[in-house]
Formats: sequence, C-alpha cells, structure tokens
Amino acid sequence: MRKTFFAAATTAALTLSSPAAAQSAQDQLDGKYDRALAAGYKALMLCSAIGNAEKNGAKRTPESVEQWELQGIQKPLDAIVGELEYEIVRRPTGQIAHVAVDWDADMPPRIAAYFAESGCSALPIGTPESWSQPDQAIEMDKSEAPPPPSVPGFSDDLRALGPTVTSAFKGAGRTTAIVVQREGRLIGEQYADGFSRISPQRTWSVAKSIAATLVGVAVQEGEADVNEPIGLNYWRQGGRAEPRNAITLDHLLRMASGRYTDTPGNRSLGLYWGGSTVNETATGWPLIHKPGSTFRYANNDTLMAVKAIDNYISYYKPSEIFEKLGMRHTVAETDIRGDYILSSQVWSTARDLAKLGQLYLDDGVINKGAENEERLLPENWREYVSSPSGPQPEGRPVGYGAGFWLMNNSEGVPKDTFYAAGRRGQYIVIVPSKNVVIVRRGEDPGAARFDIIAFTRDVLAAL
Repeated sequence: MRKTFFAAATTAALTLSSPAAAQSAQDQLDGKYDRALAAGYKALMLCSAIGNAEKNGAKRTPESVEQWELQGIQKPLDAIVGELEYEIVRRPTGQIAHVAVDWDADMPPRIAAYFAESGCSALPIGTPESWSQPDQAIEMDKSEAPPPPSVPGFSDDLRALGPTVTSAFKGAGRTTAIVVQREGRLIGEQYADGFSRISPQRTWSVAKSIAATLVGVAVQEGEADVNEPIGLNYWRQGGRAEPRNAITLDHLLRMASGRYTDTPGNRSLGLYWGGSTVNETATGWPLIHKPGSTFRYANNDTLMAVKAIDNYISYYKPSEIFEKLGMRHTVAETDIRGDYILSSQVWSTARDLAKLGQLYLDDGVINKGAENEERLLPENWREYVSSPSGPQPEGRPVGYGAGFWLMNNSEGVPKDTFYAAGRRGQYIVIVPSKNVVIVRRGEDPGAARFDIIAFTRDVLAAL
C-alpha cells in the first residue's frame, strides 16, 4: 500500500524553498520528468516480471523484482526508483490488472496495465488508475502445466562443461540463467536462485534480433523485400516522395538509415517508460547521412523496420510465430496503440531464446527432417543476418550484420559466430560451424559487463 509520507516528501522536493530555489525552472522540470520516468520504469518492470511469469505458471515476487530488475539501472532513475511507493492491483480472478506507482503529489500514479496476450504496457503519464477496470472479472490465461522445477544439469558425456557454466555465476555481472545446446540437444543449463526454465526476463535489445527474424518470416512469405524502400505513407507530403523514402529494410536492419538520433542507441525513455507510442517516438527523425552510408545503433531503426511489416504481423502475430518455434513462454509487448516495441520489450526464457538460436542453426527450417518440416526463413537468411555487408561500428572488436552482432574479429572464436545482445547481459550466441547455441541471461548492474566473447571461447573449448 502507498504511504502518506511520500506525498509530503514529493511536495517539498518540488517547492522553490531552501536549496531547491537555486534550481532553474528547467532543472525542476527535468527532475519532475525523471520521477515520472522512474515511476513508469518501476510500474512496468513489476507488472511485466510478475504478470508474464504467472502466465507461464512461474512465480515472481515483488521483492525478487526489486532485487534483480530494479537494481543497478541507468542514471538518474537509479537514485529515484527505490523510494517510490507502489501497489499491485489484481482482478477478482487473481490475475494482475495493473501496477500503480506514486511519484508526484499533484498527479495520478504511473500505471502499467497487464494484457493477457501482449503482457504489460506503460500507460501515458496522468492516466487514471480506473483505466484498467480492475474490478472487472476476466478469464485467467490458459497456460500449459509448468514442468518440474529446474536444477543445474549437464549431459553425462559432457560434464567438463559444468565448471565453465558454473563460473558464469561467479564472475562479473549477475547471471540468472545459462543454457547450452549442441546439435539441437540441451547439454547444460543452470539458473540463479528464484529463476527456472519457465521464468521470463526482459530481452532488452535481443528483441532486435527477434525483429530481424520476423522480417525474415515476412520475406519468406513474399510480404517484404529487404532491398525495396519501405515507403511508409506518413512519410509523404502532397503525393511527393521525400528523401527518407529511400530508406530500405536492409538499411534499418543494419542500423544505417542515416537518420539523426538524440543519443547513442536512442534511449527511447518516453516510449519505454513514459507511455508514448512507437508512432510518436520513432517515425519523425530527419536524415543527416545518406541511407546506407553510416552505422549508428538506434532503437528507432528497428522500430521502423517492424512498422514496415506492420500489415503482415497484424495478420500473422509474433505469438503465432513463437508458437511454431516452440517458444511458448515468450511475450512481445506493445505500446498502448498495439504497436510492438521490438527494439527491447520482449519477455522470454533462456530455453525459448535457445530455440530461436536453433532456428538459425537449422537454416531457418523448423521440425527439420520430420514430415511436418517447414521453412520459416529464406534459405540465405542466416548468411544475410550474419554478413557485415553494411557500414560497421568503429573502434569495437565486433561487427554488425542485420539485426545481429558478429564475432568475426574475435580471437579464439570461429569466424562464423554471430549473436544477439541486450542490455543488462542478455545474449544468444550462434556458432554454425560447431552446431552450438549458447544463451546467457542476466541482470548486470551499471558498468559490470559480462564478457560474452570469453565465455563463448571457454564453452567451445570445454566441448
């Protein structure tokens, strides 16, 4: 429950008395906005971690989320999140309705509302609590029975892998899960206390690789062409094409649209935590480079790639593709208008991410060798996403393909190794020449970075 002393503290913080009087009007405005974002961050993390876990048949407590997802987050939100009071509101059925987080005495709490199919969405700042209709009873999600609790496990003939996997839980960062597959067979996994094979976590930018996969499905179905201009209608004025219509899906997947970004990566705080929409956040940025000429890692490029196949994924939803892959514990979340936030906002398990990696080892084919074998991705899609044919990031030991990073310049790792990477230590490493997939999940705080290249090298050596 919320505590009344918080409102008084907030009021004091926003007055012009004492040292606060020295703050400029802009400083006060920025401080208030930071509090709104911090409250949105806390509301969405609590809602998504708990709601998506319960859908899987798993359990996350608020205390667990505070210990993992809400520790070591980016500044200045990290100094604010811990002090904000929250309330988890449930429906009569027991299903989570929303999470409300107090942040300002004169404004309603920040709300993250749960939707059974698409997880949680951060509602715009100022949305009233009644919006989610928490008193309305709705049917609980139909989830498959959860498997037995997971324990560390390794195949009998590969026990040498055990110490390498276990070491991931003792070094830099905070590892929550490791899964290793070879030739489509699970040969080792381990989880931190409180996590299991059905515990989902936010993928962060691993979602960009999921987005590239969805684009590949659309290409296979003849619904998209990576070399054609995306030609989105709201980028036209008076019937005349403007320069941004030269941007192709290939440019967007390779982070080479040429559009301006306000920060490296576009932190997208308004979209992720403020309750704005993909259309409001990602569409209007101007060109400052010729499309295809410059690498600039940007959330907005991935968001626009997904918008370019919007007609297809509105009909053939990501959840249906996940089902085909056996990724039954994965949820792609949306903004309040239903647009997928596939630059970051997907919740998935380590085993599900390993299945995505296996799709690439199997060259885009599911059920390979069976009567119901089906090609989901174009025949050359693996080579396409792992080819550094576009402009490359400067001053880094890794390259970039189309929605995936490349270990093509990493010593001791096969040159064909490519990987998905996300904030706080989310990784799917795919090694075609070794027929190996490595998944590492974590909640790494601040500057503590897990060395995925060294870990990949150690796992391959152990095999």
